[in-house]
Amino acid sequence: MQLKISKPFWQVVGLGVLAGMRTTSAPAVASHILSHHNSGHLAKSSLDFMQSDNIAVTMKIFAVAELIADKLPFTPKRIKPVSLIARCLSGSLAGASIYKAKGKNALAGAALGATAALGATFGSYFLRKRTVNKLKVFDSFVGAIEDGLVIGAGIGLNQLA
Repeated sequence: MQLKISKPFWQVVGLGVLAGMRTTSAPAVASHILSHHNSGHLAKSSLDFMQSDNIAVTMKIFAVAELIADKLPFTPKRIKPVSLIARCLSGSLAGASIYKAKGKNALAGAALGATAALGATFGSYFLRKRTVNKLKVFDSFVGAIEDGLVIGAGIGLNQLA
C-alpha cells in the first residue's frame, strides 16, 4: 500500500511528543504505520527495518512492557540523563523514518523528532508531578491517564497515514 502521510512535519512532532511521554511509543507507532504503508524511499536504506511486520510487533510488545514498567517504584525519572537520551533517540528514529519514507531529509526528521521528544519529556514530567501534587492522587493513577493519552494520540497519528 502506498504511503499517504499528508503532513509529515506534524506527524513527526506528534511522534516526538509520544517519545517524550513513553520512550518506546514513537518507534512502535512509526513502525506500525510504515509496516502498513511501505515506502520505496526506505528500501535499501538503514531505516528499512522500520517497515518490517516483525519489527512493528516487537516494538508494540516493548511499548506495552513500558506501560507496565512506568508504574513500578524503581523506574527512573524520565528527566534522568539516560532516560532523556533514550527518549530523544526514540523521537529521532521515528522522525527520521517518517521523513525518509516521504522522500524528505532523514536528518531533518531526526532533529525534529528529537527536539519534540526533549520538550515533551520535561513538559509531561512536570505536568504529571504537578497533577499528582495538586490533586493528591497516586502517581500511577496519573500515569495510567497519561498511558491513555499516548495510546489515543498514537491511534490518531496512525489515522494520518
